[in-house]
Amino acid sequence: MIETATAACSVALIAGDAVIAAHHEVVGRGHAERLVPMIGDLPDGGRADRILVDCGPGSFTGVRVGLAAAIGLGIGWNVPVSGYSSLALVAAAAFRDDPGCTQLAVVLEGGHGQVFLQLFSPAPLTMTTPLRSLYPQEALAACGGLPAIGSGVPRLLALDPQYDAREALPRAADALLLPAEARQLPARPIYGRAPDAKPQGAG
Repeated sequence: MIETATAACSVALIAGDAVIAAHHEVVGRGHAERLVPMIGDLPDGGRADRILVDCGPGSFTGVRVGLAAAIGLGIGWNVPVSGYSSLALVAAAAFRDDPGCTQLAVVLEGGHGQVFLQLFSPAPLTMTTPLRSLYPQEALAACGGLPAIGSGVPRLLALDPQYDAREALPRAADALLLPAEARQLPARPIYGRAPDAKPQGAG
């Protein structure tokens, strides 16, 4: 498992339903320097018969670093590569930690003053709204009073310090919590919002 979509960089080697080994660091923007050594520190150099990677949304550079590594290793090891959503992973871990929670909002830092927002319900893990990229005031309203979790919650707390929200980053080892269908996304980026650069129209 490879996780680089946020400020965290983490990897895990999983066999069946057991985590054999895992490394998790908060590196900010240092994913490219840390990821391959972290994989190499896993047993047998992290070699696996399948690679799972976070496709985003999140950091543009982080997502691409993780995908490039996963696809490269997949070619080198001749194994399949599939993806999952960073938002779903954070939601799955939150529901594990709070079994009584029936719905929550995952809010991840989105850049350019915006956050990525999606609502989830548990058992089985279900996305109850589409992924959106919103300014914090819009995101706070869209949460509808639900508890919020993720790297983007400081932006909500800056608007409402009493809001039920806590910071969290995705961890590769938590990918076991995702239902099978949530671990079978195509290995390509989920950007979450339109590109900043737009093609110039014909003169």
